[in-house]
Amino acid sequence: MQGQLELKHLRCLVAIVDTGSFTDAAIELGVSQAAVSRTLLALEGILGVQLLHRTSRSVTATTAGVQVLARARHLLADADDLVRDAATGHTRLRIGHAWGAMGRHTAEFQRRWHERYPDIELYLIRHNTATGGLAEGLCDLAVVRTAVDERRYDQAVVGHEPRYVAIASDDAWARRRSIGLEEIRERVLILDRRTGTTHAGLWSDSDRPRMEYTKDIDDWLTAIAGGRYVGVTPQATIGQYQREGIVFRPLRNAEPVPVRFIWRRHDPHPATHAAVALLADLYREKR
Repeated sequence: MQGQLELKHLRCLVAIVDTGSFTDAAIELGVSQAAVSRTLLALEGILGVQLLHRTSRSVTATTAGVQVLARARHLLADADDLVRDAATGHTRLRIGHAWGAMGRHTAEFQRRWHERYPDIELYLIRHNTATGGLAEGLCDLAVVRTAVDERRYDQAVVGHEPRYVAIASDDAWARRRSIGLEEIRERVLILDRRTGTTHAGLWSDSDRPRMEYTKDIDDWLTAIAGGRYVGVTPQATIGQYQREGIVFRPLRNAEPVPVRFIWRRHDPHPATHAAVALLADLYREKR
């Protein structure tokens, strides 16, 4: 591999393929046709493969060119996102979550945010990790319902949610008004160890149910709807994931689940505390 790969090489390749000719690519890029040819040759030299079949009438990608072109489009899109993020600065706020967002407060949070802070565009991002995408750099702060590393993240508890039992709608328990925590030992409990709030410590050794595991909220719901499993979940799931074939019943004798906002300790978004205050107000109003 010779030379250094630059974005201009990738933009040139994409422009040639998308316009269908070196001449039109030169017009689109605002350079000479000779510059387009040199840039493409440089890219092929860097990668050590031929990327395009060229004739007097057409330009088509080689097998290697098709693969490089796909990667090039992704890299250019990421680069454009980086530039846009830097340009917009703090005019948007990205809030991550693993599955439940703000639960039954989600829609009202969005409405009030747009009313109070019209200059800060709000995005909700679902990412199935323990930090809701914060550790991966996908959001500015995240709503979580599990414990996090306090050495890395600042946090604020904004509310608490009662726990519910998720069961198939044709299950005998579906006719009941509530289920006791100790009764779960009669069933097979399905849970998500990575992002879920249910864990073995909720039960004593003698009351602990048999447990099986899944890695995604949709798989969790599908398993419960089949009737073999039951699940235990915070109230947020009811608001966000109504599904035919599943009902939710209150779980008695169980501690509520704390709902937290978390953010990077050394680089908080300026609107972080506004988001914390708004969601805390909603949980207080609905208490």
